[in-house]
Amino acid sequence: QGETAESGGGLVKTGDSLRLSCVPSGRTNGPTIVGWFRQAPGKERTFVAAVTWGGDNTMYADSVKGRFTISKDSAGNTVYLQMNSLEPEDTAVYYCGVTTGRLNIATKIWKVYRNWGRGTQVTVSS
Repeated sequence: QGETAESGGGLVKTGDSLRLSCVPSGRTNGPTIVGWFRQAPGKERTFVAAVTWGGDNTMYADSVKGRFTISKDSAGNTVYLQMNSLEPEDTAVYYCGVTTGRLNIATKIWKVYRNWGRGTQVTVSS
């Protein structure tokens, strides 16, 4: 099965962009959702965005709407998080995980996800 792998983080300045990539492991035959979460030091892991495996439905946290875009490449197994207009408040370790079902309020709860990767650090300087 392998391990979920996140990549693409880095150190950028306010207003810059980054694109994170996630190759999730542990998919099932059921409807799959891949979610991005982030965790700043001393804080809880919080929801950022999620996409269904077909790429046709997405969900975002209010704090990133209009700035971040989640997508799934149609031919492969990679989920992207395009992050524009980055702010210092976006600084965190970004993780992706897998869950099943449909997009709903539970999609924003990190505990329903599994197969987390090791994360990728995003640091935005002011």
